[in-house]
Amino acid sequence: MSIYKILMPVVLCIMLGSFTACNNKSKSASENEEVLPPDIVELREDQIKLAGITTGAIELQSLSGTLKVSGTITSAPQNTASVSVPMGGIVKNTNILPGKMVSKGHVLAVIENQDFIDIQQNYLETKSKLEYTGAEYNRQKELFKNDISSAKNMQLISSEYKNLKIQLKSLEQKLSLIGINFQRLTEDNISRTVNVISPIAGYVKSVNISIGKSVSATDVLFEIVGLDNMYIQLSLFEKDAAKVSENQKIRFFINNESEQHNAVIYQTAKSVDADKTYKVYAKITGTCKNVLPGMYVNAIIETTSDRVTAVPTEAIVSFDDKDYIFVVEGNKVENGKNFTEYKMIQIQKGISDGGYTEITLPNHVDYKSVKLVVKGTYNLLSAMKNAGEMSC
Repeated sequence: MSIYKILMPVVLCIMLGSFTACNNKSKSASENEEVLPPDIVELREDQIKLAGITTGAIELQSLSGTLKVSGTITSAPQNTASVSVPMGGIVKNTNILPGKMVSKGHVLAVIENQDFIDIQQNYLETKSKLEYTGAEYNRQKELFKNDISSAKNMQLISSEYKNLKIQLKSLEQKLSLIGINFQRLTEDNISRTVNVISPIAGYVKSVNISIGKSVSATDVLFEIVGLDNMYIQLSLFEKDAAKVSENQKIRFFINNESEQHNAVIYQTAKSVDADKTYKVYAKITGTCKNVLPGMYVNAIIETTSDRVTAVPTEAIVSFDDKDYIFVVEGNKVENGKNFTEYKMIQIQKGISDGGYTEITLPNHVDYKSVKLVVKGTYNLLSAMKNAGEMSC
């Protein structure tokens, strides 16, 4: 409590002279004694001005509480790539190190395999046969149309033509799978190597190869993580599951830094894990240059409540581990002077947000009918509690 708040009753008492503005006082008037209730304090107009007392109303507010949780930065599945080679081979060349930023289509490594040669050879041979068979198919069709060729010959050439088309399409897909452009393939550019291409833009998380190493189709050569569409995976206690929902805002911090980042919850788990935690997923908003997948985060979830009775936080006073507000009880005139009586009411505090605090009033108090003391509440409390020590 500030010196101003402690000395205020003394100032008020000096101004009163023979009158007292404090609770539990008695005064004589026409040989009758008046005793104020213990929860009432009264002040004159000039004392109210000196104490800085202003009034307002108890309002209905939508307040947000906070929930502190921890989690990790994760990249979306569509933004993470494990790179392998469908046919395997020998690593001919690579210059990629972990942490390197790569763009989509960047050459990560060169793989050598003699099977690459065989596929290209089969493709070119099948393509050549299809050209000849196609011409023969067209010739036999004309002959059959003019009853010069038999139906059997027509069926044979038609079957062969269709089979070659199927083989060619199959070889085209194989070439595309290993990264060879069949449309540009000729007998002059058959290659025994293929390039391993990055399918996404991002940074290289891991490199699992070296020059001369034999790799198979099941080996993961590189892991690449994109920095777009990152999200946070948060772990909540089971008891807090009902406090979060989609579109709630999150403030989070990484590596104990003071810089704040923002996110929005886009999905919540539909079950509780074996360790009794509840998973929540939030999409990071804005640009966060120093945020990378795998980082540990401390997050604050803003839990929105329904509209509740709330007062400015400075309107609440604490005394003996209890919380109170002051309301205007009424006005009166004594000896030609105007007095205002203030009543102290015990309340229960709830969540605080934006300068307002949720309160629970006693059942007999209607929030709509009371006039709340917004400022100067500690001065009223000081006047009330120090009244017994002052013989004003």
